[in-house]
Amino acid sequence: MFGFLHHRRRFSELSEAEILALAISSEEDDERIYATYAERLRLDYPDTAAIFDAMAKEEDGHRRQLIDLYARRFGAVIPLIRREHVAGFYGRRPVWLVENLGIERIRQEAAKMEDDATRFYLHAAQATGDPETRKLLGDLAAAERVHLVTAETLEARHAGTPAREVEDARARRQFVLTWVQPGLAGLMDGSVSTLAPIFATAFATQDSRTTLTVGLAAAVGAGISMGFTEAAHDDGVISGRGSPLKRGLAEGVMTTLGGLGHALPYLISDFWTATAIAGLVVFVELWAIAWIQNRYMQTPFLRAVVQVVIGGALVLAAGVLIGGA
Repeated sequence: MFGFLHHRRRFSELSEAEILALAISSEEDDERIYATYAERLRLDYPDTAAIFDAMAKEEDGHRRQLIDLYARRFGAVIPLIRREHVAGFYGRRPVWLVENLGIERIRQEAAKMEDDATRFYLHAAQATGDPETRKLLGDLAAAERVHLVTAETLEARHAGTPAREVEDARARRQFVLTWVQPGLAGLMDGSVSTLAPIFATAFATQDSRTTLTVGLAAAVGAGISMGFTEAAHDDGVISGRGSPLKRGLAEGVMTTLGGLGHALPYLISDFWTATAIAGLVVFVELWAIAWIQNRYMQTPFLRAVVQVVIGGALVLAAGVLIGGA
């Protein structure tokens, strides 16, 4: 969808050799991530660390199997193709962002990693016509599915939830990926990026009608742009983030609402009354975004405040200073 809008290759455009090269680099990355998790948890959670050690060893075995197959079919030179080179491919968070959030977040991330890998191998197997390659990719999908069960069991065990609630946890993760993440990104963009033009216009003209017109244009324009961008850059097939239409809709609508929040007060004809209300709305918006980041994305609250509230305040101040100059 809208493949011309970005420079990365789509998964459907990759050759069988490139798919294998991508699988090799992905397995190497995952092996190193699991080894890092194990080292991080070894002192306080030795049993979980041992499981991550075993998962890292298996990922290394998968990598060797893929390399052997690649060498037999395509030769010794393996092109460097990584996740970030493929549009819509699942990504990995930097290890330091996850480990700082504790064992609960590590276990959740491990479950997502294996879910991503399972989905990738199933699609990769369908994309190849070579029986040997198809068999290996199918076997790897089955192995990753076993890892997924292991990771989800770890997560459920720590949370004290019975096994039947694992599917509910998976559904909650999918809800966050499809709706919360793009919606939050849109709300942040709409609330923060429109601050400068709206308040610059307000203080430059001190006219509510003009400010409202600029605010509506900025909010609607940003919503359309962000919605199309979200829908275009990831079709959700490999990343598992869900329908691009749903994600684009969530991001576009929330971007527009974020901008409208501090534009609509200028329906009030008295400029200073409208500006005071708009400033109050901005305050509520920024703190709400920080709360959502902490609640759903598990971002430490202080970090969220620094990123959103302080950043938004600086953008607001820039708009006021520029408009009042």
